[in-house]
Amino acid sequence: MGGVAGAVRRRVRRVPPLTLDAAVAAGFATVSLLLGHDNVPAGWERLDGLGSALTCLINLLTAARRQAPVTVCLAVLLLWSGYIALDYWPVVNSLAGLMALYTVAAHRPPRVAAGCSVLLAVLWNVAGTTGDESSWATTLGQSVLYPVILCWFGNVARTSAERNLRLTEMAGQLRREQEENARRAVAEERVRIARELHDVVAHHMSVISVQAGLAGYVFASDPGTARRALTTIAGTSAEALEEMRRLLAVLRVDPREMTGGPAAADRGETAGRAAADAYEPAPGLDRIDEAVARIRAAGPTVALRTTGERRPYAPGLEQCAYRVVQEALTNALKHARTARVEVRVDHGADRLTVEVRDDGGTAGARAAHAPPSGAAVPPAASGQVSTGHGLLGMRERARIYGGSLRAGPLPGGGFRVLLTLPVHTAAGPAPPRKGTTEHDQGAGGR
Repeated sequence: MGGVAGAVRRRVRRVPPLTLDAAVAAGFATVSLLLGHDNVPAGWERLDGLGSALTCLINLLTAARRQAPVTVCLAVLLLWSGYIALDYWPVVNSLAGLMALYTVAAHRPPRVAAGCSVLLAVLWNVAGTTGDESSWATTLGQSVLYPVILCWFGNVARTSAERNLRLTEMAGQLRREQEENARRAVAEERVRIARELHDVVAHHMSVISVQAGLAGYVFASDPGTARRALTTIAGTSAEALEEMRRLLAVLRVDPREMTGGPAAADRGETAGRAAADAYEPAPGLDRIDEAVARIRAAGPTVALRTTGERRPYAPGLEQCAYRVVQEALTNALKHARTARVEVRVDHGADRLTVEVRDDGGTAGARAAHAPPSGAAVPPAASGQVSTGHGLLGMRERARIYGGSLRAGPLPGGGFRVLLTLPVHTAAGPAPPRKGTTEHDQGAGGR
């Protein structure tokens, strides 16, 4: 039964308000005409042509009650007073006046509804005292009680509608802010990735410059060394071009996405250049064990497992894998202070797979593995400022390198992040790894 009623309500809501009001007004007019022709009490005139016309006009006016509540209410009361003056039965058109007053209370301030209520009460008393079927006390009570009830219900409907409108506006504003924050997070992540790729390309160009100088120096005296240098130049330049392609793809974005306007974009670009000047090359797969050690020092038990044959990859791809591992480990520490985390790195024939999963932790495990009270959490684990968009950043990195990233809770508890990247063996030597503290603010929410 409830399902049928709900379906009816949904269908009624889809009907345009003016159409619904017109149908209700037509129904009121029909009922009033039937009532005015039959069972009219003694002392009142039956409806004739003029009375029927007034009845139709009074009731059909209520079709426009939402568009002009006060005007319709005053017009209905005025016509109703003329109708009563012609000695027609007042009850016939009483519903139209009550409906008009309710609409005023539901769409206008209380003081306006109070004024219309006074007019209705006066007219009701006049109509009640004209006939013989109602006592003076009954008429007076009705003239006070009906307007009060209608104004109360109308005021409740008005405040509810205003509250719902505010909630809808707030929900829309929140949705727009969330979308803007997501766009800004993606844009900022692209800037960080672009800085890393810039370092990779700069390293490749340095290698090319050194190898070109070496080839020129030994071209005549040591042709073998010169050929090896030229081979290195060919491979490194090809890889540099590929990294440049990725860099351009990252930078192909509207600057307004960063912070919401041209001026803000200029500030972001200036800040990006300043940060790039102080930025050091990001680590790769060789540094995952250091990230694991830093998180392990904060309390959780972290296991690192590597399968497959390790071989050189494109430096940018290694950075992508490292950043995802770093982000996932930081999230595991922040969100669960988990007792056990497992990092798996699989060197497949045509893909590199990185998986980070935690068990969600338990109260006892967290207590057992948490650092002592007052102990500092290692900077790599806690010093990164969370943007709240960690998964967005991970997915953006995976997308740039043609890979995929899946992240979500595990059935038995805990969380898993799975990164899959297609691999191409790097032609040139990998960039030198520096044992420096990370400057990337890559921590984000799940």
